[in-house]
Amino acid sequence: MIGRLTGKILEKNPPEILLEVGSIGYEVLCPMSSFYEIGERVEITLHTHFHVKEDAQTLYGFISKDEKILFRELIRVNGIGPKVALAILSYLNTASLMNAVANEDDVLLAKTPGIGKKTAQKLIVELKDRLAKLELHGSNHQHITASMHINLNTQKASQALQALGFKTKEAEKMLTAIKDNTLSTEELIRQALQNK
Repeated sequence: MIGRLTGKILEKNPPEILLEVGSIGYEVLCPMSSFYEIGERVEITLHTHFHVKEDAQTLYGFISKDEKILFRELIRVNGIGPKVALAILSYLNTASLMNAVANEDDVLLAKTPGIGKKTAQKLIVELKDRLAKLELHGSNHQHITASMHINLNTQKASQALQALGFKTKEAEKMLTAIKDNTLSTEELIRQALQNK
């Protein structure tokens, strides 16, 4: 099993990277989030998952170990293959994915290419308990956990901000900056708009 690779990027052709490790070129498929984080770097380390099927052997790579862990959880879900898991991780970052599952936000998950409403609901059912037990640390070593306490006011505020024209990720970012969980929907919206 190939668990990690450190080497030099020879080619970048999203979602594929050609990585030279000890004069061997590995073709590695990566989510778009990893591409953004790689930026202009030439030397990188990727956490990898080696996937073997009857007709193919594919290497998937991730800049963060958290993404690799989530990828493995996603492909354990019946009907979710590595390509769909890669699409999910390209569309949602680790914190957004965990919160979408914890808050049962099938609408956000269904916006991922290749995922319909039924698949999104299936993902939530199968992953909710498993993701709640995961211990992940973001790139800034901030502890990431799925917020199991659903704050309905925050959800309503997010929907209201989206109705005002903010993108989903933008609205989430504005609301996660507010640490007071006792605020009403109106107060959350007001504070989110003031902090913007």
